[in-house]
Amino acid sequence: MNANMSSIILIVLMIVFLYFFMIRPQQRQRKEHQEMVNQLKPGDAVVTIGRLHGLVHEVNTAEKTVTIDCEGIYLTFDLSAVARVNRSTTSPVTAESTTSAETPAKEEATSTAPEEKTADEEKPSDQDEK
Repeated sequence: MNANMSSIILIVLMIVFLYFFMIRPQQRQRKEHQEMVNQLKPGDAVVTIGRLHGLVHEVNTAEKTVTIDCEGIYLTFDLSAVARVNRSTTSPVTAESTTSAETPAKEEATSTAPEEKTADEEKPSDQDEK
């Protein structure tokens, strides 16, 4: 009888262990993901489970879909395909316009610089002398 009780206690302890270390954290993650998806709004920067980055264009709660704008291409995904929402203070359009504004200035600086000859170019080659 003592062996039966210890095996039952062992099985109960294993079930309790599984609940607290596997089932409960997974339920918490699912709840947090659902709250994140419920708070989606147009203009949010998102990353899908396929690592596709884009901006939310439209959220359709009736069909449980989201339309994402990926640089002018509109793609429709299930709401569950959204892995995370990036809420940053600067939009990608602002960052791109800043980068493109700096690029011509850098190109002008490099194009107006006088061309310098390297030491190899200044020396006549042995073949030229022959």
